[in-house]
Amino acid sequence: MKHVNLRLPDDLHEQARAAADADDRSLNSWLIAAVRRAVTSGNTPIRPEGDSATAAPLRGSGHSHQP
Repeated sequence: MKHVNLRLPDDLHEQARAAADADDRSLNSWLIAAVRRAVTSGNTPIRPEGDSATAAPLRGSGHSHQP
């Protein structure tokens, strides 16, 4: 299992925590389910205007060394 640091704005963290509590899950379990739904739905998330999420810069050349 991989670990990821996820920084959430305070308001989004509170909403996610409340949703997890309502679903009787830990926040971690709820986030795993949300990410799983997002990646298996085949839909690209739509960024609402004002979304502060920006693409992270590539490290190195950005090219994989795998054949």
